This record gives sequence, structure tokens and C-alpha cells, in this order.
Amino acid sequence: MPSAAAAELSRPLPLNPVAQRLAYAGLIPFALGAFLIWLLAGYNVDAHAFVALALSAYAGVVISLLGGIHWGLAMRQQIPSPMPFVWGVAPPLVAWMAVVMPPYAGLVLHGLMLVGCYLVDRRLYPALGAGAWLTLRFRLSAVAALSCFLGAAGS
Repeated sequence: MPSAAAAELSRPLPLNPVAQRLAYAGLIPFALGAFLIWLLAGYNVDAHAFVALALSAYAGVVISLLGGIHWGLAMRQQIPSPMPFVWGVAPPLVAWMAVVMPPYAGLVLHGLMLVGCYLVDRRLYPALGAGAWLTLRFRLSAVAALSCFLGAAGS
């Protein structure tokens, strides 16, 4: 018979309303960054470059967080699979490469990585007890990736 601690660790993770609000607020830098890239195009080269870099850096931080979530979820497991730990390292490495690329290319890579992270999460979250978060993850990933793609097009 499993212990109370083991039962607690295997319990699915419910959506947290505060986390949901913060997650949606986290889309503001994505949307604002893409908007400002287009607004500043051709008017202020320095500000345009700064905003493009800021959007890329923010995307990199968010993608790194998405990788780190897998480590946290795997640590909850009694006998953790190595897969979430291995996967958790890939997004930050790709995001780091994208941040140092020119924005027109790096933002595309960020957008693709956001989509890729969602597709991996769709497979792994249910097994890690986080399946309830997938609808939110889809919405966040769609807006964030679209912002990156629009930012790249305006760079």
C-alpha cells in the first residue's frame, strides 16, 4: 500500500488561479514586443534593435522556464524517468542559441521552440500529473509563438 507521501506526489496538479493570471500577464511582453518592433521599424534603428533583443531575451527566459518545469515535475515522481531531465536541458540550449542570433532568425527559432515545447508537453504532462495545464499551455504557446514570428517578420 502506498504511503501518504507517495499518494500526494502522484496526485494530479490542479490549475491554480493565481498562476493562470500571472501566465496570461506573461504574454504582455510578447505582444508588446512584437507590436513595438513593427511600430519602430524604419523610425528609430537603435530602439528597434533594443526591442527586438528584448523580445528575444524574454522568449529565451520563458523557453528556459518551460524546460525547467520538466525537472520540477520529474522530481515529484517516486522513480523518475530520465526523459524529463534530458528534455528539460534542450529548451534552454536552443533558446540561448536563438538569443545570440540576429532577431529575424532568432525569433523564428524561439517561435518554433515554443511550438515544439508545447508538443512535447502534450505528450509528457499527463504522465507527470500536469495534464490539466495543457489548455492554458496551448493558449500561451500560440500567442507567444505568434508574437515571435511577427517580431521576426518586422525585424
